[in-house]
Amino acid sequence: MDIINEALEFEQQKLKSLSTSDRIEISRKAKSLILALNEIYKRKKDEQIMDIMKRLTAIKRKVEKRLKGRALVSNI
Repeated sequence: MDIINEALEFEQQKLKSLSTSDRIEISRKAKSLILALNEIYKRKKDEQIMDIMKRLTAIKRKVEKRLKGRALVSNI
């Protein structure tokens, strides 16, 4: 259950004023936590683990959206 505690601590982390390297690190950490939690979920089928994975995925998507930037839309 150490991974679950680590994931919950990761969730509480502040996401303001991050550099690009911090965003990359957060994205990679989230991915590794999600994959580790998925292995536990496969065995236990606990809905709380699924909820944690969903919240981590939302954080990961938010960080990656900022990394990739916004696409420019042209009206040509």
